[in-house]
Amino acid sequence: MSSSLIYGIHPVIELLRSGRPIDRLHLLRGRRDIRMAEVIRSAEEAGVGIQYEERGQLDRLAGTPKHQGVVAVIGVQSYLTLDALVDRVRSAGRPPFLVMLDEVEDPHNLGAVIRTAEAAGAQGVIIPERRAVGLTPVVIKASAGATSHLPVARVGNLVQAIDQLKTEKMWVIGLDAGATTLYTAMDWTVPVVLVAGSEGTGLRSLVQRHCDQLTSIPLLGKVDSLNVSVAVGVVLYEVVRQRLGGASPAA
Repeated sequence: MSSSLIYGIHPVIELLRSGRPIDRLHLLRGRRDIRMAEVIRSAEEAGVGIQYEERGQLDRLAGTPKHQGVVAVIGVQSYLTLDALVDRVRSAGRPPFLVMLDEVEDPHNLGAVIRTAEAAGAQGVIIPERRAVGLTPVVIKASAGATSHLPVARVGNLVQAIDQLKTEKMWVIGLDAGATTLYTAMDWTVPVVLVAGSEGTGLRSLVQRHCDQLTSIPLLGKVDSLNVSVAVGVVLYEVVRQRLGGASPAA
């Protein structure tokens, strides 16, 4: 199996806590502080060996100086199939709650969406194989370790995936700036898939047509759109609010 890297203190600590196998852990020689001590303690608890390196070697290994003195070498981040993700969601014992992204190409946006989705209790993220970023090291770092906890499914055809999720009795809601129904008017307590589009063009028209409903976030200033990770985060926490007992529109 080929290898991938995760760097940065928080992402690596989350990786160690997840129990996922780590091939090698490289730490900056001579760094002694509370945060590095936490990395070392987590590595010892996980039974992961440590190699100490000079800064230049870590820079070359990570391909960036922004590694915070911590670089983990792992097997390539794996994806679930859509069937496997659905099986996992159905066995979770709570209403399904998934996020689907349509051709998001910015790795920082994907990482931020995964991070917020995991924090909000979503059960998985679905991305397309083509014209979209995958689980790169930058995405993994931007997620602050959330990729170690939240499954990601990669599918060949997003529309077919939507149709399959509908057969599983999930309500597919697309986030679109032109929709007349506000996100706060939706019932997010039902089994649901939130679909958001790319940074530049939003949801493709074909994807929009296959959604059960479209919803929007009100924009009261002069800008005409939100960053996709911010928009998804806003809606995710409306889902959290309703599912924790806040009144839903259907109540």
